Amino acid sequence: MKINQHMRTLAMGLSLALATVAVVPTVMADSMSMDKTVMVGGAAMYPSKNIIQNAVNSKDHTTLVAAVKAAGLVDTLSGPGPFTVFAPTNEAFAALPAGTVDNLLKPENKAALTKILTYHVVPGRMTSDDLAKAVAAGGGTASLKTVEGDSITVTKDANRWAVTDDKGNVAHITIANVMQSNGVIFVIDKVLMP
Repeated sequence: MKINQHMRTLAMGLSLALATVAVVPTVMADSMSMDKTVMVGGAAMYPSKNIIQNAVNSKDHTTLVAAVKAAGLVDTLSGPGPFTVFAPTNEAFAALPAGTVDNLLKPENKAALTKILTYHVVPGRMTSDDLAKAVAAGGGTASLKTVEGDSITVTKDANRWAVTDDKGNVAHITIANVMQSNGVIFVIDKVLMP
């Protein structure tokens, strides 16, 4: 009789242990679902690396990286943040009027370049869920204050996230939730102008 009772207790303990093991990975997977590695510009963007460590590997963001270096923002965007960066692709920079990028990269235009780049950065870590909540709370639009000081407007049009700058230009988010150790990147298809 004592052996049966002991076996039942052991079996219950084992069942409880197995149930706990089965639940833990599910909970961990849910909490880490946003922290997955995403491919951007042919390179893996690792959530354990910071914005600069990842961006330098993206073939789609070589112009942005060159601009960040020219503006002296590498240390800032490598820092603890957190930052939400709306990162224009090379194609977005190429769509600017001829000579604009070359002109902005000149040392004498560092202040203008810094102004444009910091206009693409919002303090804090915002995911697409956070954007959705802000847009819902704003009745369909969310105004986000940038590090530069002006605001960008986020809306949803035709199932895509749209980001509108002060000049009325509209960029679309093409890759969302690229998680970084010090923030998050949203890849966009146009350069925003303050």
